[in-house]
Amino acid sequence: MNNPILHPEIQEYIIQNTGADITKLALQKNPFPDVDWILILNQIEARTKAKEKLPTWFTAENIIYPSKISVEQTSSEKTAAYKASLISGETLIDLTGGFGVDDYYFSKKFKAITHCEINEELSGIVTHNFNQLKVENCTFYTGDSIHLLEESNQKYDWIYIDPSRRNDSKGKVFMLKDCLPNVPELLDFYFEKANSILIKTAPLLDISAGLSELKNVKNIHIIALENEVKELLFEIHKGYAGEITLKTANILKDKTETFEFVLDSEIPSLSYGFPLQYLYEPNAAIMKSGGFDQVSNAFQINKLHKHSHLYTSESLIDFPGRKFEVQKVLSYNKNEMKNELAGKQANITTRNFPETVESIRKKWKIKNGGNLYCFFTTDVKDNKIVLICTKII
Repeated sequence: MNNPILHPEIQEYIIQNTGADITKLALQKNPFPDVDWILILNQIEARTKAKEKLPTWFTAENIIYPSKISVEQTSSEKTAAYKASLISGETLIDLTGGFGVDDYYFSKKFKAITHCEINEELSGIVTHNFNQLKVENCTFYTGDSIHLLEESNQKYDWIYIDPSRRNDSKGKVFMLKDCLPNVPELLDFYFEKANSILIKTAPLLDISAGLSELKNVKNIHIIALENEVKELLFEIHKGYAGEITLKTANILKDKTETFEFVLDSEIPSLSYGFPLQYLYEPNAAIMKSGGFDQVSNAFQINKLHKHSHLYTSESLIDFPGRKFEVQKVLSYNKNEMKNELAGKQANITTRNFPETVESIRKKWKIKNGGNLYCFFTTDVKDNKIVLICTKII
């Protein structure tokens, strides 16, 4: 690829200045006057963003990055690797290839990958980078993926789509029909080309809204990274009409917390109770799933309140989320707060509580941080309470 960014002197400059303050760097004189200074600065900024998110690209030689925003919006390697563990087969076509992080990991599970990208410059960048990364089972198509599907008789094992939200839909309810490509409208056509489809959406999509637009959904995967939901995946199969399973995953540094349940499954009578020795807060993926009753049933632990989404037990259990030991239970009133928490340092969480964290801090002059974790919540009798806890690592 004949790109001036790949000149050895410029590559060395980009590497040496990775992590530098771009604002200050932009004020300096361009040491390479024949090359656009903004282009070089963009490479430095994007490479800096890639250090933690895309270590394979960061450590490889002669990688070209798209804009910083593209790097921010692409899948991280950790979520891409997890996603690739969910499916496999002979052939996969990615209709919205982007920077290609997902396809890099899909290429390890499939014999042949087709990467489609409508942006000609980005398609060229990915082609170059995959050569640098020694990926040999991926072909690249530049243009609208719908044209490739229409002109080809090939069938694929899987279609993968990461539709992008249209700019004119900002401020409106996020629906799949507001995205490009319009998956609900094209679904029957896609099923002519593959029996299995994986659709990635942003975490802000409401699950019930997604289900209202799609058919043949078998699994919904909710993927969080370090307790922040990053993406939803709708796994659909042609002709499927069975129960839908929600599968949650919270990818941590040393493990992945998983929990799954069947959507709308019947739950036996739930158990509610006052705070016991241990307190549990589900991870972000479970919170997104809405499977609060299923958690209580699966782990046989009490809920503090129907709407609190906090759980308690007398004995410590392995739980997919944060775990705490309860030190004290306070009634939320002036005397209790003044004696126990006012003016102290603590981490504050509110669950089913009428005041915000900010207002509580201001009202009782509680500083942020420290080893105490305080949950302001409501008990089974609708009393406002404060649980003073220590975190279990």
